[in-house]
Amino acid sequence: MNMFTTLTSLLLGFGLSGVLSAAELTITTTLQSYAGNGAYLAFYLTDANGKYQRTLWLSGSKSKYYKHLSDWARGSSLQQKEYDGLTGASVNSGATLTIKVPIDDALIDSGYLIRVDSAVEDQSAHRIDIEVPLTQLGVGVKVTGSGYIKSLSYTL
Repeated sequence: MNMFTTLTSLLLGFGLSGVLSAAELTITTTLQSYAGNGAYLAFYLTDANGKYQRTLWLSGSKSKYYKHLSDWARGSSLQQKEYDGLTGASVNSGATLTIKVPIDDALIDSGYLIRVDSAVEDQSAHRIDIEVPLTQLGVGVKVTGSGYIKSLSYTL
């Protein structure tokens, strides 16, 4: 094997190892049927102690309502730079939302939790409407929320 082939193989190996270390997390969430406006949802990761780590997605475009997503707002300190580009429209009653985000493989089966806070204008807010461990065993398992979220499941 010549030097060029060896060097190319090494570079490709290192390059692909970075690509292979990231999974795509797909979260599917269905809301309860309720009367009122669309729900604001904050999808985020916490460590095993419940400490905020990272925003995955925000549903709802008016940032003035983000403070009602209380655990997420406290953890993220409402840093726009932290959630910029991770927002979409609010989610209507009974609707299903599917989001896809890259996630480091090292976070899976390491004690991390997917949390969702929810709020609807002129109605109650639900801190930790749902919380599920980010594990291989949890893939495809439907979990019921305690507020506006009827169910949430994820795939890797």
